[in-house]
Amino acid sequence: MNIQIIAVGKVREKFITEGMREFLKRMRPFACVEVKEVSDDKAPEGLSARETEQVKSREGERILKLLKPGQIIIALDSRGTMISSEQLAEEISGWGLAGKSDLAFIIGGSLGLHSEVIARADLVLSFGKMTFPHQLMRLILMEQIYRAFKINRGEPYHK
Repeated sequence: MNIQIIAVGKVREKFITEGMREFLKRMRPFACVEVKEVSDDKAPEGLSARETEQVKSREGERILKLLKPGQIIIALDSRGTMISSEQLAEEISGWGLAGKSDLAFIIGGSLGLHSEVIARADLVLSFGKMTFPHQLMRLILMEQIYRAFKINRGEPYHK
């Protein structure tokens, strides 16, 4: 399985980078996982609705350029569907069994994802009603993907 994690902006916190490195190492036996970053636009406080839309549009264009034909697209958005870790494992397994082993998980910037990116997604996924920093979300997502692989193998990590 090939998994791309496409995220807006750079991770600046060392503890997040170290955690991501650890989960990338743990996932090697299960999948080829690659993190791709697209640059974020400056988004100071007090942007108008129009300015916010422009920032999201520019970031969205950069994201869409990285998507491949036939790839399953999973966009992370607070308005998406909330599922359990076991349900995510089922989804990943189902895609693999259907011969769709090229996945892209997309994490937006501080303003979220543009509607064109959301529209392109096969699944819009929410990790709950709480707000997480978009940099930390990468680590949380990686842990959940790793957990899904362990669940699918019937291994005890998920307890």
